[in-house]
Amino acid sequence: MVPTPIGNLEDITLRAITVLRTVDAVLAEDTRTSSVLMKHLGINKPLQSYHIFNEHQSVQRLIERIKKGEKIALISDAGTPAISDPGFLLVRECLKNGIEIECLPGPTALIPALVNSGLPTDRFTFEGFLPHKKGRQTRLQALQNEERTMVFYESPHRLLKTLQQFSEYFGADRPASVSRELTKIYEETKRGTVQEIIAYYDEKTIKGEIVICLAGKP
Repeated sequence: MVPTPIGNLEDITLRAITVLRTVDAVLAEDTRTSSVLMKHLGINKPLQSYHIFNEHQSVQRLIERIKKGEKIALISDAGTPAISDPGFLLVRECLKNGIEIECLPGPTALIPALVNSGLPTDRFTFEGFLPHKKGRQTRLQALQNEERTMVFYESPHRLLKTLQQFSEYFGADRPASVSRELTKIYEETKRGTVQEIIAYYDEKTIKGEIVICLAGKP
């Protein structure tokens, strides 16, 4: 399991480069995205598509390949595999089959966003992406009494809707932060109350990957 940069390609670790150079094949969430990174690193290895839509069909074939002696690395488009990205299913099946798993430390968006937020970091809960439709209100209701800092991933076109729901369920004056384009040239973190952040983004074109940090219940 090899974490890859979430934006700045210099965030790849030396160990990750070594692993990618020595494995027999690399599983990639999007081979087009990963080929850019591999080319930047000067690494030429077979890339195989492995994503949410084909992982159930391909996992057993991968298990058999590993059992025959292949060393395989899994990378996602950005960050650490299996954190809001494909990977959990493969890890689980490998462990069931007595196959050793090694996850390298490396980039993930939630930690920089949490530290940047200025909200308490001693205790937090990572919620990833909220359900788009079914189960969304149930999840928000379940979090209303959460006292730890909450960390969410969100897409640009859903940001305002999510913040408006946060205002409804958690209160317009709840402290929060929104981090966008982390590690990239236009990195931005907006801090304030939920209502202040809504007003800020209501007048802007929103782009980039987004992490929302929300203070827990006082």
